[in-house]
Amino acid sequence: MMETQLISILLGSLTGIVLALTGAGGAIIAVPLLIFALYLTVAEAAPIALLAVCLSAAMGAFLALMQNKVRYRAAGFIAITGAVAAPVGIWLAQKLPNAPLALLFAAVLMYVAYDMFRQSRYDAASGKTFEAAPFAKPCLLDTPDGRLIWTWPCVRALALSGFSAGSLSGLLGVGGGFVVVPALKKVTNLQMQAIFATSLAVIALISATSVVSATIIGAMNWSVATPFAGGAIAGMLLARAFANRFSGPKLQQSFAVMAILVSIGMVVKVLLAAGIF
Repeated sequence: MMETQLISILLGSLTGIVLALTGAGGAIIAVPLLIFALYLTVAEAAPIALLAVCLSAAMGAFLALMQNKVRYRAAGFIAITGAVAAPVGIWLAQKLPNAPLALLFAAVLMYVAYDMFRQSRYDAASGKTFEAAPFAKPCLLDTPDGRLIWTWPCVRALALSGFSAGSLSGLLGVGGGFVVVPALKKVTNLQMQAIFATSLAVIALISATSVVSATIIGAMNWSVATPFAGGAIAGMLLARAFANRFSGPKLQQSFAVMAILVSIGMVVKVLLAAGIF
């Protein structure tokens, strides 16, 4: 038991360091770490990862809220729709076999890695943030520093992003930032600082719902989750002190390559377990 807790602390610390250096998307590495190091299934690892994601995102969202960067109405609405879907994802993860869940997680991880690599290459070449081609956005601010104008297309777009993030959060144990951030970029004209801050608030709220749901149905392994979450917070706080020295496109690309290798490893693990290799 003591050895498992020490490993959990180390894995959590590594997750926190990656999270501080690469952003919210780095939390997606938590589930593979738990699978490979502690031999957990996706359904067992997902709630543990979500606890760490919830606490770390809540810290970031609180700091951003104090700086008035969080669009709390939008965050609350997206989180409510996500909170509806998250318990269903948790329940479904407990019913599905591990192999399809692992393959789905590997596919999601591959997508996140590809998107991060594309973003980092664009940043390195132009010094600007990659954005899709402009089109009529359904959620606009009434003034540059004002509030969002709530229309039916805006409500529908934000609800869809929340439902998608909540479903993936409950099913796979991912925070959903890779869903919420692109969605806010596409459907609003918010500044990037506000988008990232609002995304952190959404991630914290949806993850909290998933953690509560997992606890209620008995899917949370607290003996592993507690030291893992503690290690994640410690690692994130430690890495934040020197994160600026290591940030940049090269770091993002390195993480993307690592994530691709991890996703391939998960696929191979499933195939070996199935006796295909």
